Amino acid sequence: MSNHALENAANALKNARCAIAFTGAGISVESGVPPFRGPGGVWTRHDPGKFDKYYFRRNPEEVWPLLKEIFFDTLGKAKPNPAHMGLAKLETRGKLAAVITQNIDGLHQSAGSRTVYEYHGSIRRMQCLDCFEYFDTSSVSLEKMPPSCPRCGGLLKPDFVFFSESIPIDVHEEATSLARQSDVCLIVGTGGEVMPAGRIPHIVKNAGGIIIEINLHETGYSYTTSDYYLEGKAGIMVPKLVGLVLS
Repeated sequence: MSNHALENAANALKNARCAIAFTGAGISVESGVPPFRGPGGVWTRHDPGKFDKYYFRRNPEEVWPLLKEIFFDTLGKAKPNPAHMGLAKLETRGKLAAVITQNIDGLHQSAGSRTVYEYHGSIRRMQCLDCFEYFDTSSVSLEKMPPSCPRCGGLLKPDFVFFSESIPIDVHEEATSLARQSDVCLIVGTGGEVMPAGRIPHIVKNAGGIIIEINLHETGYSYTTSDYYLEGKAGIMVPKLVGLVLS
């Protein structure tokens, strides 16, 4: 990567009319959050079939201890890293309209980002599958498995998207609408393999926008979509870029 690419990317963000960030697992790895796919990913150690909504409904006593171990014991303790902080700073300074994320860890909000579209939901909320009420995860005890609804005693499910479950339609519509209005998209830590979220940068590109990509390795975006590819760790490259944008 040349400094030239970094400077050009910074100028694009500086001059953007409406910029968005599109993030994935790679931005949270440095916070100790394991990715789901690829070497060492969650799905190499656990059967994804256990996290199908219908399987969960039939076998909550089996699935809930796995949910607690994989998601709440690990993600619940994670802290934002400099990449999350950098995006929050861009928003505070009026240089970023929103973060559109595939992550469920809530680290963007913990870092101070205010406008966050969570494509795949969040571990910060739970929903009762019987009375459909939502609860903050912090208000639910995970001492007893499976945890029960504080209101009706029914089955609680973390408010993130399970297999065989559709993504939140309101999030999809709002994120897609914002992407159509954006002239810059900053990709951080994702190759966009999961649809429909992965289409977000393409929507910006198809409308004539500029795509900046920060990833450890080249992805499907690198050759066909990205205008500037900045290779490296999110926790290093995002602060470098933000520093130039705000200087």
